Amino acid sequence: MARSEVTDVLVAGAGPVGLTLAAELRRSGVSCRIVDRLPARLPYAKAVGVQPRTLELFDRMGLVREVLDAAVAMRGQLTYVNGAEQGRVELVLPPEVPYGFAALPQYETERVLEEFLGRFGTGIERSTELVAFAQDPAGVTSRLTTASGAEEEVRSRFLVGCDGAHSVVRKGLGLTFEGGAFPEEYMLADVEVGWGVPPGYGVRSMHRGEDGSIDDLLVCIPLPGNGRYRMSMLVPPELSAARQASGTADGDGVAHGLEGGTAPALADIQKVLDRLAPEPVTASALRWSSVFRISHRLVDRYGEGRVFVAGDAAHIHPPTGAQGMNTGVQDACNLAWKLALAVGGAAHPDLVASYDAERHPVGEEVVGRTVRHAAEGVQADPTDPETLMLREAQLLIGYRESPLVTPLPRPGGATLRPGDRAPDCGGLTGDIPAYPVRLFDLLRGRGHVLLVYGHHPAGDTAADLAAAARELSQGRVETCRILPADAPFTVAPGVSHHHDSRGEFARRYGVEEGAAFVVRPDGYLSACLRPPTVGELKEALGRVFGP
Repeated sequence: MARSEVTDVLVAGAGPVGLTLAAELRRSGVSCRIVDRLPARLPYAKAVGVQPRTLELFDRMGLVREVLDAAVAMRGQLTYVNGAEQGRVELVLPPEVPYGFAALPQYETERVLEEFLGRFGTGIERSTELVAFAQDPAGVTSRLTTASGAEEEVRSRFLVGCDGAHSVVRKGLGLTFEGGAFPEEYMLADVEVGWGVPPGYGVRSMHRGEDGSIDDLLVCIPLPGNGRYRMSMLVPPELSAARQASGTADGDGVAHGLEGGTAPALADIQKVLDRLAPEPVTASALRWSSVFRISHRLVDRYGEGRVFVAGDAAHIHPPTGAQGMNTGVQDACNLAWKLALAVGGAAHPDLVASYDAERHPVGEEVVGRTVRHAAEGVQADPTDPETLMLREAQLLIGYRESPLVTPLPRPGGATLRPGDRAPDCGGLTGDIPAYPVRLFDLLRGRGHVLLVYGHHPAGDTAADLAAAARELSQGRVETCRILPADAPFTVAPGVSHHHDSRGEFARRYGVEEGAAFVVRPDGYLSACLRPPTVGELKEALGRVFGP
């Protein structure tokens, strides 16, 4: 067996989650290898919805432009029951949210991420499979097999399983994966149709029987291209019987995802369109089709020691609301910056363990909500339309109960609290650029950022705070000062300055006097200091950074 050089992190699985993790690690200067058992990307439009929160994370990474260039806007959904239109859902978000909803075939998301990862000199090692691993206090020893059948032993400081619903890493850790499966089977197809549905709108068409239950279903999601949609529908009995006869049952009992066996033909798709399409239409240009099944499962914990799971390896659920891939990408962004600090020797001893504390509750909520929505519709969780849209966009995810955040001493005060998503704002002007920028422009490509607002006679100066942040983080926290529109620039070493020319920062962050906010690499607030003092800043950063 060949032995390889030690790497900081071994990533098993090169889907969107594994690629995001690897890219974030490399962007932070961490060495990693990423392996995948497949010889190439699968040309299937499986996960197609890209949520606004995921686009924000891609913005922070520096690749959102490439994603936007390849995607198509998701503007809403038309709903039909027994042929009658029941109204439409408009995917509208508050104006301060920088991105809307998008649709992009999974293989295109993977392409963009793989090309971005390649900028750091790292490529996917394809036809290479993780088959076993063992960890000890100093690291993880993994055994790989390559396309030639050769075996290789890899030593890494950490191992992350982004290897899907049948994860080798999850099984090797002995994690439970409790849940169940839906009895229905579905067809997926990537086709083109020429109908009068407005561009950017999806279609959900149902037939209800006399007892009120749904006995026929068609869901169409627009894709880039002329009249192109990813369609899903119930499997007819004859196709289901053919699949069962092919003997494609999962060996681990987890029935989730694309199945083998007989693939639906264009004629099978056309039959469903003839019954449920909002107008007479003919399907053409079938790119691919498959039968798939849905399960809902969640691990009991997201890792142990130096080994972790993310994405479908940790949670699987119905595709309602396009939550799956997006939740996995957020898993990866949460874990990556923590591993980077641990590898660099700058992390608090408990930092990496906070991955489970923060992400397991998110996975639990997403699995529970999507199961309810699959069975009863979105109305299963009644709420006002704006909250509903923010939740589906994954903009309400937060970590207020995280062990990493400093709780506010007055919870009944400002609405923005530690653990919340750091909101964007516009109208920030510098003393050199002649144009305003967004806050997300200032955060792009950076790690931890300390935002110091205004003048603070009751607190320490921006220079004091910046110096303390640099010392406590071993130089890993950058400081940016935001001043009211009419305040003069004051020079402070190591601090960039911008004016809040339209007052948007003050409104979004709920400040009138001096304040400071610590923004994590994944775009969440780990501290809200009003007024800012070096003592409180040390307490906040001490939860993250350590010897």
